[in-house]
Amino acid sequence: MIVQDVINHIEEFAPLAYAEDFDNVGLLVGDKQQKVTGILVTLDTLESVVDEAISEKCNVIVSFHPIIFKGLKKLNGKNYVERAVMKAIKNDIAIYSMHTALDNAINGVNSMICDRLELINKRILIPQNGNIKKLTTYVPAAEADLLRTALFKAGAGKIGNYSDCSFNIDGIGTFNGNKESNPTKGIKGTIHKENETKITVTFEKHLESRILKALFKNHSYEEVAYEVISLENKNQAIGMGMIAELPESLSEPKFLDYLKTKMNTPCIRHSAFLNKPVKKIAVLGGSGSFAIQAAKAAGADVFVTSDLKYHDFFTAEDSILLADIGHYESEQFTKNGLVALLTKKITNFAIILSKTNTNPVKYF
Repeated sequence: MIVQDVINHIEEFAPLAYAEDFDNVGLLVGDKQQKVTGILVTLDTLESVVDEAISEKCNVIVSFHPIIFKGLKKLNGKNYVERAVMKAIKNDIAIYSMHTALDNAINGVNSMICDRLELINKRILIPQNGNIKKLTTYVPAAEADLLRTALFKAGAGKIGNYSDCSFNIDGIGTFNGNKESNPTKGIKGTIHKENETKITVTFEKHLESRILKALFKNHSYEEVAYEVISLENKNQAIGMGMIAELPESLSEPKFLDYLKTKMNTPCIRHSAFLNKPVKKIAVLGGSGSFAIQAAKAAGADVFVTSDLKYHDFFTAEDSILLADIGHYESEQFTKNGLVALLTKKITNFAIILSKTNTNPVKYF
């Protein structure tokens, strides 16, 4: 196995196409063609984590947070970022991060929080828009079934709980090949009329190269007529945060006790109690103040997140209980989830869970 193989497995469940624009994701350090000796999974790549990888004979670190976030202008070891990167380079250790790609994944960070809290009826809180594309093409009617099947196999035509979705219209296509052409239908230099089927399918944007490869491979024309456009439709399977439910309602104090235990956090900062039962829970790992209004609009009784500022708590406005459990605490089990996901994909050697606690915040 080489590093690229590991990347391929990760991007099956967290495609980088859905990372936020501000993020820095992918292979941050290392050679994609390097043979893998071991994989260490961590939340953050600190120098101590690189030391752990060396000790465990792992030459790949899969890190949720990117150690390189802003541009590096120098590498002289003057800060923790440069020291970690320099040590990784010196020891031929690759570092890969998926960050917000995993935040936006249906089985990613927020799904892991829901599972930790044993919530049911999970759905995306803020579905992402602009990541669904539509392909329209024209094929000889007799070849339509073959092409549709190939497009479906490549991942096109999936809408929610349905697959093999397409729209088809039969009509007449015309074309006239010049002297340089080599038409598979008709004769060059002569206008040809062909019974054609117009096929339209939608697909997730990270599949575009795969869809087009299937189109060109299974279309008989020398020149394939096709259109790809981006849709504004929201993708209900990709996006930030989740909303789910407790199996049974709890009082607000009991829920916070439950939350503290399940998420292994020493304290919870919260807005004023509303003295009403808690049933519907919105969650967003990491800094989630931007999603407060979405949580309220979704009818959540509680919004579990982190990094809320003083004035953010005022926005509860007696309509929702805001619970800030800490940034590290909200994401700490992400590395466990990544180990579980990678273990299903890679079975020929162990995926090692980092034992290093990278939380920079201490409590007195």
